[in-house]
Amino acid sequence: MNTIAGAPDARAQLAALIFAVLLLDEDDRIVEANHAAEEMLGRSARKLAEKRFWDVVGIADHRLGDRLSLSDAQVIARGVTIATAIGDRRVNISSSPMHGNPGWRVVTLSDAGQSENDDDDDQRVELRAPAVLAHEIKNPLSAIRGASQLLTRRVAGKDKPLARMISAEVDRIAQLIDRMQQLGAKPIEITGPCNLHEAIRNAMATVRAGREDACELVEEFDPSLPAVAAEQGALEQVLINLIANACDAGMAQEHARVTVRTRFVSGLVFNTIRLGKATRLPIEITVTDRGPGIDPALRDHVFEPFVSSKPHGQGLGLALVRKLVRDMGGRISHERDERAGETHFRINLPVAG
Repeated sequence: MNTIAGAPDARAQLAALIFAVLLLDEDDRIVEANHAAEEMLGRSARKLAEKRFWDVVGIADHRLGDRLSLSDAQVIARGVTIATAIGDRRVNISSSPMHGNPGWRVVTLSDAGQSENDDDDDQRVELRAPAVLAHEIKNPLSAIRGASQLLTRRVAGKDKPLARMISAEVDRIAQLIDRMQQLGAKPIEITGPCNLHEAIRNAMATVRAGREDACELVEEFDPSLPAVAAEQGALEQVLINLIANACDAGMAQEHARVTVRTRFVSGLVFNTIRLGKATRLPIEITVTDRGPGIDPALRDHVFEPFVSSKPHGQGLGLALVRKLVRDMGGRISHERDERAGETHFRINLPVAG
């Protein structure tokens, strides 16, 4: 292949790839690892160098493991759970032998969520509540809002925040009704920049106020993160749903705890098929619970409408969450770390501006 003057060299091209790439020698030792591999496996390229592939990537599927152990075999597998230094990941994996160098091969790993097909957005699921029902719900909401405004003027100072919260929650419920009617319809408008941690804390306050149990909400924030491109009301709705679900998942535990983490992930790029472009999504929010996890039979369908593991769940919450996150140009995924006994829901968003 001819090299054009001034074109990036092979190492630069490798570094630019959005999926993890590992070059293995005849002994399955890692010789090269790009930046995406560092992010996925939780180790620097220097620490990965000379490590055997099997020492940094655990594969529970024995048949796939046996197939991957053959250095001359071409392998493609989707939706595989691997164990890494930072927990379990659900990935697509491929192994490509280098025929000019017997025993050498290139292994790629991509987050199964990154390559999800957004074509289902084109098949927009219409979940429009009947207009009469929406009207009947909004009428009492207006009365409640009016009463809360009167309370705000009359109650003592220490109780004013609760009265204001009632008013704010009534507005949010009214907006939620509108959004449910538009699920699968036109996208929300991004009014950012949005203060990420303010949105999370508002969502936490709402969840705390609405629950009688003692589920502990823990913050693990990176205070240096910039503002995100998001609509704050929609982001708060997403977080309220995820945090409340996480609290529900841990109800059977004596000391239920939900952790919300934020961090910067420099290498993540999401191919947004419906927009025809790749979007950089470096801001990550993770909501983690220690509950029993989602039924394995439902894990691939949790973001679909009417799918729920709750006895009386309607299966609309996570479908709306996915719709709102996608409207903001982000992505949402989930994974189960059986070793740690934790379930993670991850939101990745673009930086504002």
